[in-house]
Amino acid sequence: MRRYFYLTALMVALALTGCQSTSSPEAQEIPQSSTYIENKGSDTMVNLALVWAESYQASNPDVRISVTGGGSGTGLAALVNGTVDVANASRQIKPEEQDQIAQSGHQAVEYVVASDAIAVIVNPSNPIQNLTLEEISRIYKGEINNWAELGGENRPIVRLSRETNSGTHVYFLEEVIRLGSSEDKSIFSADTLLLPSSEGIITEVRDNPNAIGYDGLGYVTPDVKVISVAADRSHSYVLPTIETVKDGSYPISRDLYMYTTESPSQAVQTYLEWVYSAEAQQIVSELGFVPVTPSEGANGE
Repeated sequence: MRRYFYLTALMVALALTGCQSTSSPEAQEIPQSSTYIENKGSDTMVNLALVWAESYQASNPDVRISVTGGGSGTGLAALVNGTVDVANASRQIKPEEQDQIAQSGHQAVEYVVASDAIAVIVNPSNPIQNLTLEEISRIYKGEINNWAELGGENRPIVRLSRETNSGTHVYFLEEVIRLGSSEDKSIFSADTLLLPSSEGIITEVRDNPNAIGYDGLGYVTPDVKVISVAADRSHSYVLPTIETVKDGSYPISRDLYMYTTESPSQAVQTYLEWVYSAEAQQIVSELGFVPVTPSEGANGE
């Protein structure tokens, strides 16, 4: 597996940096409170990143971490522009984004910091319990337009999605609507309502008995009903949980990423190393995401 290759590289780079650094008496007198890390991107990850930052700063008061959302595309664009230290993304960086970073003389380095399930959600009053990936795809392509077509009540389906800058939107389009086929050029139905936040999806589904939406598992509340999903009719219907993501039985799950350039500051390197610590990965579990084990696939590609 490639996902933890860069953790090994990170630790080596950190060790080398520590060996090479020298501090003059004047440098040691500079207040360490000037250390600042700019972290931006995925709205799926923003709550996790905020709690990480708060926890890290409590133990490292000389470091200040600014966390903002805006979507995976926003974070990666900031990395391209050199205005952010760490970009959060709920999708992998695109080739064109890599090329843009390369044009500035840098390379993007990828860290898989957690995993997530995308839950398909409906209003609690909706009697539908189970859907296949194909049925969800057909709903969002506009081929199924009434809940009665799926055994529910005679009600029009109201489709909800994150905005196009969202990594979750991109993942859902590619892996659910297009069913993972690079040949499929299907898009969201034109009447799909695009909402700017994960919380907005939850609120609209809670209040609208006709709605269907999708959200990262860490954002799902008891106010909505989570649908069991099957890869197809030959597979079992499975609810999204930490366990079903780990064992691979839930069919809509993805990795969550942090990206830096190839030569982040020592402060950023140290922070990213901490992200893989037991303390940080416990926060991942507490917020409803799926922790990663750095030792898995440590040899990379």
